[in-house]
Amino acid sequence: MAASPHRRSHRPERRKARVPVITVVAVAAVALVVSLAVAFRPGGGSDDVREAAAPVAGAQVSGSATPSPAGTSASPSPSTSSSASASPSPTASGTTTASATPSKRASAKAAAPAARAASGAGLLAGRIRPGASYDGVATAYDAGDGSGACSFGPTSDVMTAAMNTADYETSKACGAYVAVRAAGGASITVRITNECPAPCAPGQLDLSRQAFAKLAPLSTGRIAITWSLLSPATSDTIAIRYKIGSSQYWCGIQAIGHRNPLARLEVRSGGSWVRLARTGYNYFLSEHGAGCGGAIRLTDVYGERLTIEGIAVRPDAVQSTRVQFARH
Repeated sequence: MAASPHRRSHRPERRKARVPVITVVAVAAVALVVSLAVAFRPGGGSDDVREAAAPVAGAQVSGSATPSPAGTSASPSPSTSSSASASPSPTASGTTTASATPSKRASAKAAAPAARAASGAGLLAGRIRPGASYDGVATAYDAGDGSGACSFGPTSDVMTAAMNTADYETSKACGAYVAVRAAGGASITVRITNECPAPCAPGQLDLSRQAFAKLAPLSTGRIAITWSLLSPATSDTIAIRYKIGSSQYWCGIQAIGHRNPLARLEVRSGGSWVRLARTGYNYFLSEHGAGCGGAIRLTDVYGERLTIEGIAVRPDAVQSTRVQFARH
């Protein structure tokens, strides 16, 4: 009779080998003796655990973000130091370690201040740098009463301009004096009070009609220009204005009449300087009220700092100071 295809094949049952009790006891005793010897040897035991948990000597967390000390440049340090301390390199075993030794890091820190001093205002200036010349085009617009995106308000000064969005740089160009030269040789000085959005291209200035007319007939519409930053002579001093709605719990602060463009505005809070974020409408905001009504520190693109005290929170009031940035 044929075997059923559903019948399971019988396999011989495997029996587990029994280890004599005496052998197990002997092995356990040997293991106990060895562990006691390791535990009581000099430098053994828990020290091995601590050594395994300790970080490798010289390794550091290179990607951590630490706030820059007040007044230091926000620009990255020279490439020699950043590549040494921030770029991890794979080892032969495939692990990652910091590639800089302590001595290299120390020398990089020593070199950083010299590099900042050599580059000067360039680190603070952003897109518009002192001593640089920019090519672009000039167009004209009706500036009206002279007010604009910089929130300076109406002005009788008709020699003003709107900066293209790229070079406007979130209002960093506001208040900058710019020397503009046409291809024919005519030149003027204008103050940036507004922003020129697209289709204004990088390098482009939208001049007030009065300013454009000094370079070319308005009917020309568009002319090639070169322009550069100025640090003009002026008898004016800087004024401070708190935004409408400001209080000790929230405030917006604006500087007016500065000779040179502002690189940063800080307020003193809790014994240290706090840098405020800049808006596109040219106010620096303290979202949680830090420093509102306290001392204010201004830094221009040349790195000069001015500290102003005694300015109360008086929304929309222009409060004069006795200070002004140096001419360059």
